[in-house]
This record gives sequence, C-alpha cells and structure tokens, in this order.
Amino acid sequence: MSEPEVLRDKALMRSWSRSRRCNGQTIALVPTMGFLHEGHLSLIRTAKSLADLIIVSIYVNPGQFSPSEDLSTYPSDFSGDLRKLSAAGVNVVFCPGELYHLASVNEFGGHQEAINGEREGDSCLEDGGSGHETWIRVERLEKGMCGTSRPVFFRGVATVVAKLFNIVEPDVAVFGKKDYQQWRVICRMVRDLDFAVKVIGSDIIRDVDGLAMSSRNVHLSPTQREKALSINRSLSKAKLAAEKGQKNCQDLKDLIKQTISEAGGKIDYVEIVEQQGLSPVEEISCPIVICVAAWFGNVRLIDNLEID
Repeated sequence: MSEPEVLRDKALMRSWSRSRRCNGQTIALVPTMGFLHEGHLSLIRTAKSLADLIIVSIYVNPGQFSPSEDLSTYPSDFSGDLRKLSAAGVNVVFCPGELYHLASVNEFGGHQEAINGEREGDSCLEDGGSGHETWIRVERLEKGMCGTSRPVFFRGVATVVAKLFNIVEPDVAVFGKKDYQQWRVICRMVRDLDFAVKVIGSDIIRDVDGLAMSSRNVHLSPTQREKALSINRSLSKAKLAAEKGQKNCQDLKDLIKQTISEAGGKIDYVEIVEQQGLSPVEEISCPIVICVAAWFGNVRLIDNLEID
C-alpha cells in the first residue's frame, strides 16, 4: 500500500481536491486530532464505502480548549498515525498549520506546533493581519451537556470544521457518534449554512472490555481504567431497565449516577435527550440517547447509548 500524500498548505489541499472532483471522483473527509486508534480507523472504513478518495485531517484545535483544559497534554504520535493511515489506504493526510489564530497564543496554543506534527505550514497571520475573530455558533444545540462544563468547546469545533470543509471541499464527512453532541452540532451547522457536505455519524467502537475508544484513555492508570468500565456498565443497566418498562428518565439517570459513583467516578453530567434536537426528556416516548461524562482521576470520559 502506498503512503498517503501529506499536505500542510491550505491552497495545495484545496487544489488537490478540486482537481480530483473535476475528474469525477468523490472525496470523503475524516477529521481527527491524531493519536489514532481503532475507532478512527473504523471511521475511515466507513468513509471508504462512501467515496472514491479519503482525506484524513490531523489537527489539534486550540479553539475548543479552555485555558484549564488538556491541550498541552493531548497525546500525539504523528509518525505512528502515518503508518496506520498508510495501511488503511488513505489518499491524503491534511496536517495544516494553525487554522485559527487566537488572541492569546500562550494561553491557548503555545504547544500547537509540537502537537500538530513537525511542520512548517500556513501562517495563521495571513497577509500581515492580526488573526481571526469570527466564530460559528450553533446556539441551542451547543448548550447543555458538554457545553455546560466546556463553554468554548463547540464554537471552536464548529468554526474549525467549517474551515476544513471550505478547504477540503469533501462530498462526505464522517464523525464518530461517541461525541454525540458534537456530531449533532456539525449536522445542524451543515444544514443551516447550506454546506454541500453529507455528514455521516459512525457508531461507537469499544475495546474488548467495553470502554469506548478515546485518545485520552492512554492517560488512565490500570485501576482508573477498571473503574471507568462502570460507564458502559451503567448504560447497559439503564437500557435493560428501559426495555423492561422503566420510562422515567430521572430514575434511569439516578441508576447511572449511582453505578459510576460507586466505582469512584466523578459525574460531570448524565442526560437523557431526544436524538435529533437534544432536548431533555422526562419520560421515554421517542428515540432518545443517554449521554454521560465522568471523571476518573484527571481524565474526563464521555459515552452514550441510543435507545430507539
């Protein structure tokens, strides 16, 4: 299998995509922050079933991290990622320079160069300008759940994904449904702003022990990882209870919180919402998703389970 072409320049990336689309080929984009695992590779397999050519972006987005969050410790293995992407048959790896220049580089992006690969890329201060100040907000869907504890997260995600769509111009983009709220935010952004991109949500991939795959799992100690299995265990208990007739969402949420807390986890949130608009549900009478975020040590994990 030939190695993917690595592009770091925005204009070159756009030119590559346009030339292939002019030849009648379709393009799928899989946006990532690197440190790839089987979950990412499953997104690529989904993408390959939907398009002729596959582009994977690797970009750790400082705009979605607050000053207190783990940008500087986000794991990175660029050379390892390239080996995995080569084996997966990816055509292009887009690894840009800063896509969004924040007002305070030291506060938000001091580690950006190391995290996003050893590169010389686009300058974020184009044509002598003073950086960027435009944000995309999906105002209702970004509220609640992860938006409560991470208030800048979704504006950073939506803005940079919009830039990736404008640069790459894909026909299809594939996102993991583990980040359920993020996926719905992107779907709504694409709908509202008329992007010519079909957004696909791909199911959660779990390790053999049931833990949802995440690049942050590497920071869990063996003991913390064992305790973190309570998240999936709690979701399974709630689903079984619902299948047996328990429709009261508060009771189901209490069951989940108890299971995780007894294992030593610190609850960020447990919410039961309807699948499309993410509105809270009190009694199950429509397709819902149970969304959970919990801390184990210094590692924040998220997971979810759809019930149709």
